[in-house]
Amino acid sequence: MSKNSTNGTNGTNNKGNGSSARKPAGRAATERLHEERRRAERSAKIRRRTVVGAASAAVLALAAGVAFAVGGSGGGAQSGPLVVPANASGPGGTVVTYGKADAAHTLEVYEDFRCPYCEQLETTDGPTMQAMADNGTYKIEYHLATFLDKGLGGKGSRTALAAAGAALNEGVDKFKAFHDVLYANQPDERDDAFADTGHLLDLAGKVPGLKTDAFVKAVQDGTYAPWAAEVSKAFDNSGVTGTPTVNLDGKKLEVFSNGAAVTPEQFTAMVKQATG
Repeated sequence: MSKNSTNGTNGTNNKGNGSSARKPAGRAATERLHEERRRAERSAKIRRRTVVGAASAAVLALAAGVAFAVGGSGGGAQSGPLVVPANASGPGGTVVTYGKADAAHTLEVYEDFRCPYCEQLETTDGPTMQAMADNGTYKIEYHLATFLDKGLGGKGSRTALAAAGAALNEGVDKFKAFHDVLYANQPDERDDAFADTGHLLDLAGKVPGLKTDAFVKAVQDGTYAPWAAEVSKAFDNSGVTGTPTVNLDGKKLEVFSNGAAVTPEQFTAMVKQATG
């Protein structure tokens, strides 16, 4: 509700035969306090409905098989200077490209680190997706989101994305390995465990050679949090409304069937059919 809206209350008090002017000062002040309290309660109810509605929409979308973005990114602008990781690509350095740069085809993968269906896709088809990138069938472009932080509360998506930026600064291969570790150890989407940088650093220990002093400091200091916010904005502006979304040369691949990720064999067949 707008701060300037009064539902006509002031106008009513100023109309008529001037009876409001003759009310005792104490009574008039009490009525004003009651009216202000009623307005505050109405505003609070509206805010509660908005929050509950957004969270419910996110949960319903997850139950349907895809996590749909609700109301934009999870974070907004992050404090500190924008530092783009080495090895970032795309407009503004908001894309992570894995594979051979001269590959004839491009697989675009849109994900959120808290999205359980992204986890299902990665644990089911991730090794096959990587193998096809390694053999030059296509290169993979990762477009990462943080909208589940807003839909479900917390900051795990954007904290994990900032840590992934620190891994990318160490190398694309380090990013890919850390990306896979995060999905292999993903908590329930309602559990904001990825918001804990200590936990993220423990998981980074599963990637050989990743935990350099520079990496640890970047994760602890949130060096790439502003970059994560820019990556999230790029996702919001992409036109993609849900995760996971997988496009091959701009055409969407149906990587889920009856609520489950397709098999590696089915994924391979889809790619071969699309690439000829």
